[in-house]
Amino acid sequence: MKNEDKTENQTKKAEQPERRPTLKDFFTNMRVPMPLHRKLYLVFRNNLIKIVKRQNCCGHLGEPGC
Repeated sequence: MKNEDKTENQTKKAEQPERRPTLKDFFTNMRVPMPLHRKLYLVFRNNLIKIVKRQNCCGHLGEPGC
């Protein structure tokens, strides 16, 4: 029965359109405690991944640039 629930939840997530990141998300992710040079690197890398894959998310939730 648990497998059925899990499959149902995965199906619901797959049906929902992926939401675009907001400016608020960007600033929230930039508050992560790490050196500035690392944040800038992650912004560049994660945005490059989004561009190459043509997606709204790079897959690294919570990191700067995602």
